Amino acid sequence: MQPTRINHSMPGEDVLAVALELSNSTWKIALHDGKREKPAIQTVAAKVPACRLDEAMQAIEKIKTKWGLGPAVRTVVLYEAGQDGFWIERALSKLGYEVVICDPASIPVERHARRAKTDRLDAIKLVLCLRAWLRGEHDRMHVIRVPGVETEAQRHLVRDRGELQKEALQHRDRIRKLLRTVGCWQDVEGDIAKRLAKGGISCYDGAAIPAQLNARLIRECQRMALAQQQLAALEKDLVRQLPEPAQKRIADLQRLKAVGPVGATRLVLELFWRSFDNRRQVGACVGLAPQPYDSGQSRVDQGISKQGNRRVRSLLIEMAWLWLRYQPGSSMAQWYVQRTQGNSQNKRGKRIAIVAVARRLVIALWRYLTHGILPEGALLKNSKTTGLKRSAGEVAAV
Repeated sequence: MQPTRINHSMPGEDVLAVALELSNSTWKIALHDGKREKPAIQTVAAKVPACRLDEAMQAIEKIKTKWGLGPAVRTVVLYEAGQDGFWIERALSKLGYEVVICDPASIPVERHARRAKTDRLDAIKLVLCLRAWLRGEHDRMHVIRVPGVETEAQRHLVRDRGELQKEALQHRDRIRKLLRTVGCWQDVEGDIAKRLAKGGISCYDGAAIPAQLNARLIRECQRMALAQQQLAALEKDLVRQLPEPAQKRIADLQRLKAVGPVGATRLVLELFWRSFDNRRQVGACVGLAPQPYDSGQSRVDQGISKQGNRRVRSLLIEMAWLWLRYQPGSSMAQWYVQRTQGNSQNKRGKRIAIVAVARRLVIALWRYLTHGILPEGALLKNSKTTGLKRSAGEVAAV
């Protein structure tokens, strides 16, 4: 009979735990098989990414031979999520390695005010956490779910759209601020470049704008026009570049009042590409889960965790306000009104309540997409409700 949980006290298969501490100049590699007191430390420093990865694999295979481990021994590689993304995981997985990526903030650290910290020590801590995680101590670190190549690529569409929109607004705001330096308070909306070219903008006393400032304003207008042009081109074909399942989910979300095309697309590509088992996983994924602090006589409500995808979290807050406006008859909107009525001056209470609405909203949208359950009291943009199951108290039970 096989044990349901294997740890260091139970005989089991040999496992080589490998931890990569990544940096721009070098990678520190810590290796441990559970039979030695201290892990082995290797360093690779090739300048080319493919060569550095090849050096890392050679170091792993060398340790296998040195320790008498067979070439087919189970090898688990761990590294922290960061700027290197997922390409290391995909490259090593193709070569037969088992790769785990963890959230750096989930690794426990010493609480001393001054503690020793080097790449070597970080690699050792990582490999020891990996050994504990392999023994079943899954609270030692939080493992990140790796998206597929196509899923990750599709995120660039909505993220680039957001950056382009932000750039265009920044250029327009910079133009407005530059004009105020010469006492010009004119509106900068519309085709500001054409008005500059015709001399329609002047200083506070009617004098012409200095030539150097005018040239800078024209360059700002050109950069703004380029960002707006790229934004329009991206929005035109954004949804059509997505696969059919993603397009269907976006269309389903847009059927709800208060959910527009931008919000629906960002939710599908940033959050609903993955599957969830329950509502708690949904709330935790976007950082809207409560974090209690209850120790001895100290009981403090720390608020939400703010972990997970910050882009989705900020989007949900915006969508929650829109939900109150366009879905006033829904259970979530009525719950918000009941909690905040009589406290019209308590802005902090309203901000706390809207975060709770955002959490309820994302769970309701997940159930709507996964099980076809329409949020209680929610209205659609058209009268077609075929195939949607209504559940009384569904949102109130969240």
